Amino acid sequence: MTEKQRLSDISWKKWGPYVSNREWGVVREDYSPDGDAWNYTNHDIAEAKTYRWGEEGICGICDDLQKLVFSVGFWNKKDKMVKERFFGLSNNQGNHGEDVKEYFYYLDSTPTHSYMKMLYKYPQNAFPYEDLLRTNAERSKNEPEYELIDTGIFDENEYFDIFIEYAKESPNDILVRLTVVNKAEKDAPLVILPTVWFRNTWNWGYDDYKPQLNSQEANSITVVHKDLEIKKIYAGQSSKVLFCNNETNNEKLYQSPNITKYCKDGINEFVVHGNSQAVNPQDIGTKASFLIDGQFRAGETKIFEFRISDKDLALPFEDSDAIFAARRREADEFYAELQKGIKTEDEKLVQRQAFAGMLWNKMFYCYNVEKWLKGDPAGIKPPGSRERIRNYEWKHLNNEHVISMPDKWEYPWYATWDLTFHAISFSLIDPEFAKHQLKLFLFEWYMHPNGQLPAYEWNFSDVNPPVHAWAVFRVFKIDEYFKKKPDLEFLESAFQKLLMNFTWWVNKKDKNGNNIFEGGFLGLDNIGVFDRNSALPDGEQLEQSDGTSWMAMFALNMMRIALELALYNNVYEEMAMKFFEHFLSIANSLDNMGDENFSLWDEEDEFFYDAIASRDGNHMYLRIRTIVGLIPMFAVEVIDDEMIEKLPNFKRRMNWVLENKPELAALVSHWEVKGKDSKHLLSLLRGHRLKRLLHRMLNPDEFLSDYGVRALSKEYENTPYTIKLNETEYSVKYTPAESDSGLFGGNSNWRGPIWFPVNFLIIESLQRFFFYYSPDFLVEYPTGSGNYLNLDQIADALSKRLTRIFLKDENGNRPFNSQYPRFQTDPDFKDYILFYEYFHGDSGRGVGASHQTGWTGLIAKILQPRFSKKEIAESETEMPEEEKQD
Repeated sequence: MTEKQRLSDISWKKWGPYVSNREWGVVREDYSPDGDAWNYTNHDIAEAKTYRWGEEGICGICDDLQKLVFSVGFWNKKDKMVKERFFGLSNNQGNHGEDVKEYFYYLDSTPTHSYMKMLYKYPQNAFPYEDLLRTNAERSKNEPEYELIDTGIFDENEYFDIFIEYAKESPNDILVRLTVVNKAEKDAPLVILPTVWFRNTWNWGYDDYKPQLNSQEANSITVVHKDLEIKKIYAGQSSKVLFCNNETNNEKLYQSPNITKYCKDGINEFVVHGNSQAVNPQDIGTKASFLIDGQFRAGETKIFEFRISDKDLALPFEDSDAIFAARRREADEFYAELQKGIKTEDEKLVQRQAFAGMLWNKMFYCYNVEKWLKGDPAGIKPPGSRERIRNYEWKHLNNEHVISMPDKWEYPWYATWDLTFHAISFSLIDPEFAKHQLKLFLFEWYMHPNGQLPAYEWNFSDVNPPVHAWAVFRVFKIDEYFKKKPDLEFLESAFQKLLMNFTWWVNKKDKNGNNIFEGGFLGLDNIGVFDRNSALPDGEQLEQSDGTSWMAMFALNMMRIALELALYNNVYEEMAMKFFEHFLSIANSLDNMGDENFSLWDEEDEFFYDAIASRDGNHMYLRIRTIVGLIPMFAVEVIDDEMIEKLPNFKRRMNWVLENKPELAALVSHWEVKGKDSKHLLSLLRGHRLKRLLHRMLNPDEFLSDYGVRALSKEYENTPYTIKLNETEYSVKYTPAESDSGLFGGNSNWRGPIWFPVNFLIIESLQRFFFYYSPDFLVEYPTGSGNYLNLDQIADALSKRLTRIFLKDENGNRPFNSQYPRFQTDPDFKDYILFYEYFHGDSGRGVGASHQTGWTGLIAKILQPRFSKKEIAESETEMPEEEKQD
């Protein structure tokens, strides 16, 4: 069976890497009276505290309901604890917020997880926990983060490379292989603890069924669970088996009686402190580890094998080599077919690791808000103060699915608008998963009854850009390309729910009823001069260029979906017309906010700005050039006459609007041209404005970096933008990397870095514009160079700047690694790719979350050759003379 054939069998996804890299410090595990999630659970208590909603581990896998978890622990005989989870700093401990302080790399995975591989680099000397905490606490926001490599612990190569591979023989029969390499020039010990445990579902007062692990024969663990097919865990080498229970050590943490004598940290206590009373001598429990006490000679490599199986096997490892070889070959074949059009081996390597990161960052996410607020029947009733801390308006929310995470350590919770970008990359390798992820958030146990989509668990009511409809249609078309037929059921069902979301936006975020939308921070955090979520002191209203533009884009996306559905069901022609008119109204309002003398387009600067509207109706621009002013570019759609002729009702009503509402008709460029190849442009930008906006965006002294488009104009590097409002002065400075502001806390920083989601949308928008304009619509690129390119060429050039972040340059260096020379030259580091949250606006080095393959995984789509001329969006239509003159 090939990997492509497996994709049609959902059972092959039953087991996968669905275990979080961090369960401590998350909202769903916070039962504090004041909502201090970061301190209610933390790294130091994690070894002894049983979680309520999920589990964490190193290179962990589990079933899709996380009833049984397998992970691997290590101990170098010097650390203060077994390495069962990745260490990192909480939001308050890091000078730039939460940050994982380990080196691990996702190297490979098939979409069904029939084969997976990752690498963990584990130091042989005592892990510098205290040094990392102390030094980061001493550093200011103007200094870089203090990383593990900075401690010197890797200086003498005194570490282990631990490669972890999984290969499935069948959906419930999984081989595990650890290849451990001593990189040092001296011998070193390593204790290896492959560990299996049940997520605790029996202590909360709903179901008292308690599964069991036991050992009835050497080198194996028996699994007893009424809902699981798994029967045995086998070890390929002689090892002792240790047992305890996945129960909190209350005596240790809270000075109260324990439920069991053998608590969650029992194996750690036995291994590190020699406490034989901490593990069960009867070889029974709900958590168990194989104990392998190894000694490695200098440079030695050893292989250790395990098997998680639904079979009783007399010789569990006799077919191990054959299974691993077959699954590696099938993975190579799967990606070789996908990558046929990619030219270089380095590009293939980067794309494949991007896909691996996407696949490894899937996670079982469980959170029932009503139960969380009320507390469990068998637990202590939470204090009343928690009822209004957060998410109390989301009592309907009940999530229990495998979901794509942004980063399973720094962001081990979904972010809905992030996930839309994840779906684009997933659609290349697993369109069914991509579609399911998008539909998931439209289900009634995710979407609010009022139509709002949940943002993220820190505040489900926060407002993110409405890009769900864009992603739905984009994934629909990619899926149609691969399968040679449209999935109309997916498109129609998503459209019906998106109608509710669109209505919520219109009712909730257009306070003045003028089609100018606010939205708050809209995913851009502290890019503004002040917190855009905060109310202004004297009743002023922030009129947002980006909020309005996102809604114009949303309207066009909905219109385009309706037009597609109308080709099969003419009922949708009316819906398409509704969104056509709505878009025109929004576009008109952007130019005329109820005041014919004021527009969010500033004619003087030729840029879109946010504005402050006072209670007396006057407006004032916030003249700061950020990506907020580029977002109007995203509201663009091109429709050809061929489609319009197939939809006579839409055509008739559209023509009536254009003939009877000339103020709206003027917004539709070149609509009157007829002919088979004629195309019609719906956009917030006509030719002149598009060129003027690109004039700034493509200026190296403003937005254009060697590595993409910056979030903030570099003009503010030496001269910050400053504004005084109500006797308070606000200022914004271009900072290309780590944040110098605590406005939104942590590592939130859009004041200069390169950010993949917006860059991706810029590229796609330019391609759409090119679909309408002919190739002789030229723009200077870069600004001031005297070199002119068409819009498709500029889109390709921007794509190359983004790929440059990851690919080797002429000196063999990868810019994302530019902070550390060793990572550029050491063969044990240089070809392992990290997909950071964002990138330095000048050097391209990685900043923020280091495994944020989520939206940065878009590099996989950017590297993929476009599928067809239609997607490339070439147009042979002659451009109107008036547009040429623009």
